Amino acid sequence: MTRAAARRRLGVAGWPVAHSRSPAMQQAALDHLGLVGWRYQRLPMPPSLAPATLGALPEAGFLGVNVTIPHKEVALALATDPTERARAIGAANTLVYGEHGTIVADNTDAPALVETLAAVGLTRPASALVLGAGGSARAALWALREAGVAELSVWNRTPERAAALAAELGVRAVSATEAAGEFELIVNCTAVELHGADPFTALPLTAGQLARCGGLADYAYGEGDTRLVAAARSAGVPTVDGLELLVAQGALSFERFTGRPAPLAVMRAAVRR
Repeated sequence: MTRAAARRRLGVAGWPVAHSRSPAMQQAALDHLGLVGWRYQRLPMPPSLAPATLGALPEAGFLGVNVTIPHKEVALALATDPTERARAIGAANTLVYGEHGTIVADNTDAPALVETLAAVGLTRPASALVLGAGGSARAALWALREAGVAELSVWNRTPERAAALAAELGVRAVSATEAAGEFELIVNCTAVELHGADPFTALPLTAGQLARCGGLADYAYGEGDTRLVAAARSAGVPTVDGLELLVAQGALSFERFTGRPAPLAVMRAAVRR
């Protein structure tokens, strides 16, 4: 096998990653464009093995990977050539492996959030609450700050993590009591539903608060709507669900991997099948 043929592997790295719909979405896009021989796969990586494994993937023929919970900050640290956006956010969800050991890191979560919010009429909410303090939360806070949101708050179940992130990005860390207040936009970047928890118990949110907000974006997804998305939609609140965010960020990553325009309709159909 030639080196060119061997370097047609792509994947999504995370822990857990069995639930990810990225393989179905990205493989459908590769097949639609006739990129024969390209393969996109799940890459389950325990946190202790992630730095070494992500760094060794080029030797196994990988051209690039998407990176999800909890490896986005590790991905940035591995990069030889991070984009300005990824560096400013402090996390990367896309790694592109180049020749001579170069690793380009980008963050497509941030532009994907802005793009999907605009699609439901939320271009510059006056206030926003971001739940979580991991890589997705970093991207959400940075994106909203750059979009001109004046009042940005972050909550995390570990207050010290929220405080550190708030200080780094110039936003406000809030307590659970403060998070239960009124916000025009709520962005959930936690994985509580992925782990089977009730978000109205695990997070400082109530159904009434959600019904009164101006919009919800939920990075979590599963079989059908998450409980947060279902509650928001039943109240008539503009909503961006995790699958739409997945498609938007995945399309930007796809274009980085292949140099080809992403077939959005094909990718959207694949994740929602």
